[in-house]
Amino acid sequence: MKQIGLLSDTHGHLDSIALKHLSDCDEIWHAGDIGNIETAETLDQIAPLVAVHGNIDGQEVRSQYPKHNRFTCENVDVWMTHIGGYPKKYDLNVKPEIYNNPPQLFISGHSHILKVIFDKELNLLHINPGAAGLQGFHKVQTLVKFTIDGKDIKDLQVVEFGSKGRSL
Repeated sequence: MKQIGLLSDTHGHLDSIALKHLSDCDEIWHAGDIGNIETAETLDQIAPLVAVHGNIDGQEVRSQYPKHNRFTCENVDVWMTHIGGYPKKYDLNVKPEIYNNPPQLFISGHSHILKVIFDKELNLLHINPGAAGLQGFHKVQTLVKFTIDGKDIKDLQVVEFGSKGRSL
């Protein structure tokens, strides 16, 4: 069983409240637009970091983290990418593969819009954790926590921890 902390779009900013929420996680997953390698290193000091790079990430982050990361956590097939879209509107870069070989859990970032949607057609759970940083149009900083236990994804929590840098 693993407690996962999932965030995206930090753009180089890590709020102390977010770090507190991640402190009990077994792994931290970052769905891109990390911002800089120091942000990744800080997260990796809290718990092992699994990440992908995003469209704003520079060469240092891109050299450490892939564009797509497909892996198994416990017994769950996970696919994480920064620009992936969501059910019924998957990005053209993922659409062929997601229909031919759907994961059980599909994670993307980029939109700064928190979404948790079960795709009935592909029998997969899609999660976009919203944006944990300050850059962008979002009003509230968010992250998602959940547990993976064998093949089960459970105990999902949405954490709203700031409003453009101010505590809620």
